[in-house]
Amino acid sequence: MSSEERRGGPAAGNAEGAHGRPAVRPRTMMVHAGHGPDPHTGAVNVPIYLSSTFAQERPGVHKGYEYARTGNPTREALERHIAALEGGVRGFAFASGLAAETTLLSLLKAGDHVIVGDDVYGGTYRLVEQVFTRLGLAATYADTSDIDAFAAAFRPETRMVIMESLTNPLMKVSDLERVAEVTRAHGAWLVVDNTFLTPYFQRPLELGADMVVHSATKYLGGHSDVVAGLVVVKDEELGQRIHYLQNAMGAILGVQDSYLLLRGMKTLALRMEAHAENARRIAQWLAGQPWVTRVLYPGLPGHPGREILARQATGFGGMLSFDAGTPERAERIVSRTRLFALAESLGGVESLISIPARMTHASIPPERRARLGITDSLVRISAGIEDAEDLIEDLARAAGE
Repeated sequence: MSSEERRGGPAAGNAEGAHGRPAVRPRTMMVHAGHGPDPHTGAVNVPIYLSSTFAQERPGVHKGYEYARTGNPTREALERHIAALEGGVRGFAFASGLAAETTLLSLLKAGDHVIVGDDVYGGTYRLVEQVFTRLGLAATYADTSDIDAFAAAFRPETRMVIMESLTNPLMKVSDLERVAEVTRAHGAWLVVDNTFLTPYFQRPLELGADMVVHSATKYLGGHSDVVAGLVVVKDEELGQRIHYLQNAMGAILGVQDSYLLLRGMKTLALRMEAHAENARRIAQWLAGQPWVTRVLYPGLPGHPGREILARQATGFGGMLSFDAGTPERAERIVSRTRLFALAESLGGVESLISIPARMTHASIPPERRARLGITDSLVRISAGIEDAEDLIEDLARAAGE
């Protein structure tokens, strides 16, 4: 299947899409997929329904909504939107990315085993290792980019795999189709975190994943003003189970944050293209600096996962990491930039810079970070949408080279 077919491009023809519209190309999907003008008023933007409860015609007979934890029209529009963008049957909006992962892990029971990618966000590691293992879940951390090592991690009681499609912060690439094949053979669910690439560049469900999870705080929101998590599934029965947990556990996304996400996602295509172009130019510049010992960006020639990602995605994303050579130089750079904000998170229109070992991945034990290569001299960049030359000049000045 071509990348255009995966993303609903010209090969999709004139098949009917959302609201009886013809299937459209990716940029158009980001704006229109899953919802249209309000059928009651014609409002182009989805209204914000600030109601905690909904009137019923008779006991148990209602217009599709009864209590806002169970369902809200604004949140539902967002959930339909992300489901359409990811090519799934149902979407779910949560209070954060970790709330989404907590709900997915709650599909499991004590005694079950989960395989987690060895290079994942520190919060995911903390959630699994400090919360769910205490509740009886067993976990193994495996390099999903090494298919043999990954396959060796399975046990008879393995029920779920949680991995990142581009790892954080080492930018490792996994062959999702092969990972899905191995996972399916063992009867487990495959959960792919698609935060870094977004459905504009990659659609894991079409590559074999069962569930996709997003920290929507990042690129989907895109403006550093909302905290949210999203999940999409490709199976209706699984969707019913997740909806039950969403309602029972209650970690839902608020209505105003749902509106902000819908607004941010309309410009996702334009932003992702700008992020990726800036990341490419910054990575190329860093690769030419004598004080940089390695640059981790899948769009650079020589990256071990470049060919795989080029096959399963349509862009390389806006994230990169580099080793500044020494911890002292790394700290000097992140502390002296003027355009790059020294901050956790990523995916906003403004460029961010951080030292993962001391910030986003500080919850991972030092010995484990050392084994993975997350050193104190490793710097992570979230390239914003500013002028690339200004960003490069800012890094050069901060490095003092």
